Amino acid sequence: MKFSYIADRRTKVKTFLKSHDVSKALLAKVKFMGGNIWVNGVEQNAIYLLEVGDLVTIEIPDEEAFENLEPIKHDLTIVYEDDNFLIINKPHGIASIPSVLHSNTMANFVKNYYLEQDYPNKQVHIVTRLDKDTSGLMLFAKHGYAHARLDKQLQQKLIEKRYYALVSGQGVLPDQGEIIAPIARPADSIITRCVHPSCKYAHTSFQVIERFGDVALVDIRLHTGRTHQIRVHFSHIGFPLLGDDLYGGRMDLGIERQALHCHFLKFTDPFTKKENSQTIHLTDDFDSVIIDLQKNL
Repeated sequence: MKFSYIADRRTKVKTFLKSHDVSKALLAKVKFMGGNIWVNGVEQNAIYLLEVGDLVTIEIPDEEAFENLEPIKHDLTIVYEDDNFLIINKPHGIASIPSVLHSNTMANFVKNYYLEQDYPNKQVHIVTRLDKDTSGLMLFAKHGYAHARLDKQLQQKLIEKRYYALVSGQGVLPDQGEIIAPIARPADSIITRCVHPSCKYAHTSFQVIERFGDVALVDIRLHTGRTHQIRVHFSHIGFPLLGDDLYGGRMDLGIERQALHCHFLKFTDPFTKKENSQTIHLTDDFDSVIIDLQKNL
């Protein structure tokens, strides 16, 4: 793939490209694995001195597929796709990446899709991962350079994700609020997480959308990305998610997985500088529970 930029200062090619998130490792791939650099149409190396207004073009080598990731055919609900990014509506019950417990995962399905489409870049780059039983929008980068550029946005907390959740508890959940509570992994478990004052900062915002007696539909924004953050935070304040038996959620209202759905995703496309904002409707199991709750009001 080729990407072009106009030099805005007098500097070396490698320094200028670094400002566009081209790392030393990526430059090494360009040098040794079939890429190239041109300045005003003439092949140059990374230490060539640019003048203001020079056109710099970098060609990045194609990425071969990881051999240890099995391609598996599966229908995908594609919400958005261009040359650099892919956004998919992930069903609940499917893990994001393979593990000892999971082999039919979104990564396997996306690899198969890339192979079927015969894309030049066949490596799967997951930017925003979802838990197995969380549904909704997942963001993929279609090559390593795009992944690196979005990783920078993740680190700067510039990618916005919002979730719908159904929660229930004792007392009254405020109409809106902030949950700021550090999250840790307890010593006796490799799966669960808990709030502990000595561990990693975690911040969740929420707003109640609708109430159904002691159950509330909440719109949640993550400001950090800790494992199980939403589930842990709402359990911590006494309002665990419906269907989340791991963290004390109710299991008697017709949903058997944590009632959590990523419905909104927004980021700035680093190549076009335009905002990319996507939304997706609730899943059938969410809708079914809400309809039953409305009937009982």
